[in-house]
Amino acid sequence: MTNHTHEIIDVQQTTCCIVGGGPAGVVLGLLLARQGIPVTLLELHQDFDRDFRGDTIHPSVMEIMAQIGLADRLLELPHSKVRTLKLNSPTGDITLTDFSHLKSAYPYITILPQAKFLEFIATEAQQYPNFNLIMGANVQEIIEEDRVVSGIRYRGHGGWHEVRALLTVGADGRFSRMRQLAGFEPIKTSPPMDVMWFRLPRKSEEPNGLSGRVGNGKMVVLLDRSDFWQVGYMISKGAFAQLRTAGIDFLRKSLVELVPEFSDRSHLLEDWSDIAFLSVESSRLPQWYRPGLLLIGDAAHVMSPVGGVGINYAIQDAVVATNILSEPLKRGSWHLWDLAEVQRQREFPTTVIQWFQGLAQKRMIARALNQNQQFTIPAFLRLPILRDILARLIAFGIAPVRLNS
Repeated sequence: MTNHTHEIIDVQQTTCCIVGGGPAGVVLGLLLARQGIPVTLLELHQDFDRDFRGDTIHPSVMEIMAQIGLADRLLELPHSKVRTLKLNSPTGDITLTDFSHLKSAYPYITILPQAKFLEFIATEAQQYPNFNLIMGANVQEIIEEDRVVSGIRYRGHGGWHEVRALLTVGADGRFSRMRQLAGFEPIKTSPPMDVMWFRLPRKSEEPNGLSGRVGNGKMVVLLDRSDFWQVGYMISKGAFAQLRTAGIDFLRKSLVELVPEFSDRSHLLEDWSDIAFLSVESSRLPQWYRPGLLLIGDAAHVMSPVGGVGINYAIQDAVVATNILSEPLKRGSWHLWDLAEVQRQREFPTTVIQWFQGLAQKRMIARALNQNQQFTIPAFLRLPILRDILARLIAFGIAPVRLNS
């Protein structure tokens, strides 16, 4: 058992303790609670409202929501739908993907603020008496007994608390505390870009959907959020400090060069506090589990923002974990091969999509950010069959994931 010198206010007992209230954590909590399994979900923050998180819900997740009877109610929340992804460049325009041809009841990407999605799922889960959500829980320690993880200790609500669990799941994102505490070291790659995210007002007559702009060594992604644009301004890896030195006015001018229609509103970027910086990385763990502990979502595999697939792969992890672990958790005993099976089923799809993201970054984004050459759209993207494959890969991954029950 881990030594500790803290005075513990209380000790709680549960079957599954989930650390992290992101997409993987809240969906796993709901799915296990539906099976009657006692679940405690710990979230570091006091609410779910953090800006510039992944807001793209793909057909794969909408079909999972439909399986558990929540899709129609989820779509009652304010949202927009993206059916195509277009790229505008000096050498021509192209539709990269068209989701409207997909064989799905949801042939589009749903744009929904992630905070609203998380609140919706958490509220559903709280209808089950065996589900316990604790906000403001700062996990500090893993509890180990005979080299088996048997729970965690967290700070919050006036002191130190202990949660004992048959299984602990780390779903606490790309900066995972659980990954660090467990001593896991990810295999990292360094994509050739970083992203600055910011918002600008959107006029009702402007085209909706999702599009990209390329030119003069710059690349911008425009995400329609109904009354505003969420703008992703891509820069070469490590260029952020240099850009800040050049000043906010330089950024405004560079943006208008690529998106001239923003000339009447670029002044709304007043200072750097209006901009969220994302250092892009891609990584995955060689092993996602230890006895008593499983990592899923970004805690196990950090995704690049290319394709907006991160939230969807995290939720697919949660579905597969539910399929495999529900019965062991109900009977009160797991085997290490149960945890290994979650990784086995999810590792290949994750590896493939990360390879695809790396290819897109090298073949397209790195070229777009090269100021020394004129950007041209890669010839293979003009093939309709490849556009269809790309749409399906983004929408579903290698293969759709379904709940067993």
